[in-house]
Amino acid sequence: MKKFMVLYQAPISAQEQMGKATPEQQKAGMDAWMAWSKKAGSAIVDLGQPLGNAQAVAKNGATSKGTTLVGGYSIMQAESVADLGKVLADHPHFMMPGGTIEVLEAFNIM
Repeated sequence: MKKFMVLYQAPISAQEQMGKATPEQQKAGMDAWMAWSKKAGSAIVDLGQPLGNAQAVAKNGATSKGTTLVGGYSIMQAESVADLGKVLADHPHFMMPGGTIEVLEAFNIM
């Protein structure tokens, strides 16, 4: 079984989305994620979490606003990216305008 880093991207940050959502909208969003996670079952290694706004770090340690659109992640497993794609096909992240998902295979280093 291969492991994958699943990155949830959107033009609006997760922090901004959560800040503007009503409690009802937050609950509906969480309910959709939980329903999807039950369906995904053992493909989920780590459901992950939302991420804050990115910061770029320079060689000298200075920080500045980052450019990534990644707003969250999950760690998942499947036999192939194609198999994982089937699990992600109806993911609630796609309900977000401009929401995309990128999948990166994690390679063993030893």
